[in-house]
Amino acid sequence: MSEDDRRLILDCLGGRKDAFDELVSRYQARLYNAASRLVDNPEDAADVVQDAFLNAYQSLHTFKGDAEFFTWLYRIAFNTAISLKRKKRAVVSLDSGGPEGGIDPDDPSEYIKPGAALERSEEETQLQDAITRLSHEHREVLVLKDIEGMKYEDIAEILGVPIGTIRSRLHRARLELRVLLEPED
Repeated sequence: MSEDDRRLILDCLGGRKDAFDELVSRYQARLYNAASRLVDNPEDAADVVQDAFLNAYQSLHTFKGDAEFFTWLYRIAFNTAISLKRKKRAVVSLDSGGPEGGIDPDDPSEYIKPGAALERSEEETQLQDAITRLSHEHREVLVLKDIEGMKYEDIAEILGVPIGTIRSRLHRARLELRVLLEPED
């Protein structure tokens, strides 16, 4: 863990609340980018990040410092995202009951901000679409390794699985992504 993070954590535990604000500023964008790849829309990603920081603040005294602060924070966000997905799945299964009680299909245009299409290239859009089509297990390991650049050991700690499983999932995720990105004839 960086000495700067260690100092900020100790300051926060010592009662200096603005020290945690510095940690939030340092990791908020990175955590949001990771969360946005785990959940279905920007609003949910923002909720995950907010809940993760709140939980981290309340549990900061339990942080041992044997891993990077971001790894610990990411694990909290990951668990928060999983909980959110479970809640939403339960709501979807309850609401989709009868012939007239169906759910409207998700309209991705709700999440697009004006001008965003101009800012993002077609390749980025195709890549993001392909990543969201990956299975959850494959998506999470691909995001952590290839997008976040995390080490296998940290990913294994976050996901609670052996490193061999991480390597296997990553290999399968890359193969699946390659197939999804192949141009159709």
